[in-house]
Amino acid sequence: GLVREVWAELLAGAPGRAVDFRLEDLPVVPADRTLLRQVWVNLLDNALKYSRHRERAEIVVRGRVQDGEAVYSVTDNGAGFDQSLSEKLFLAFHRLHSEEEFEGTGIGLATVQRIIHRHGGKVWAEGEPGKGAIFCFTLD
Repeated sequence: GLVREVWAELLAGAPGRAVDFRLEDLPVVPADRTLLRQVWVNLLDNALKYSRHRERAEIVVRGRVQDGEAVYSVTDNGAGFDQSLSEKLFLAFHRLHSEEEFEGTGIGLATVQRIIHRHGGKVWAEGEPGKGAIFCFTLD
């Protein structure tokens, strides 16, 4: 429900966008709803933002339980990034794309990481320039 709520709000702010959004079943875990909402806002907003140059954006949210942990992911077909720079994604005020290309402050993913770590989880990303990205996190 939380992901659907966040997605509806973000999509309302992007009228006219052609987006294929798929939300698969997600495991339910105890977490601070307000903080987890911020994680979803940042990840889904990034997926929407970085895929805006595609004729049709594709965004998929998945979840599964693996080795006793809930694993969640947000995949998009957007701008992507150089995988060798993935660790820098989570540094505050560090950007891999210019502000002229994509607006933002550079604190969203640092915020995501702090929230996930506060919940005992991990966060990571995989990408390829021009081929999109996948952002993943775990919660116990």
